[in-house]
Amino acid sequence: MKPRFKPGANIAIKVPSRQFEQTVVFYRDVLGLEQLGPAPQEQPGSTRFGFGDKTLWIDRTASIDRAEIWLEILTDDAGEAAAYLDRHNIARCDDIEPLPAGFKGFWVRSPADIVHLVDEQDLATDTGQR
Repeated sequence: MKPRFKPGANIAIKVPSRQFEQTVVFYRDVLGLEQLGPAPQEQPGSTRFGFGDKTLWIDRTASIDRAEIWLEILTDDAGEAAAYLDRHNIARCDDIEPLPAGFKGFWVRSPADIVHLVDEQDLATDTGQR
């Protein structure tokens, strides 16, 4: 059986530390996107912008040497989604970034090497905000 998937409300740009400030200036001052309130405490080194109906996260990441875009995908059953993606040879990469204890989800990489957070939510009512 194929699980349900839908786009989440979050897009993250993981930025090397040396490029973080200039990247924030680009989105805030050059493009004029609305900078949202402070990132939650569990996201130190991050800032957020309104991006249409999405939230664009700019995350300072010391362990990378070039920017990466990470996407959120919602599903109503993380276990079923994991098995389905495994059957389609989609590689999990759970060690890429720790998830909170009890979090119902996991990390995968697309064939183009784009990281996706697969996040179990009630798709009937969820807003997808992290």
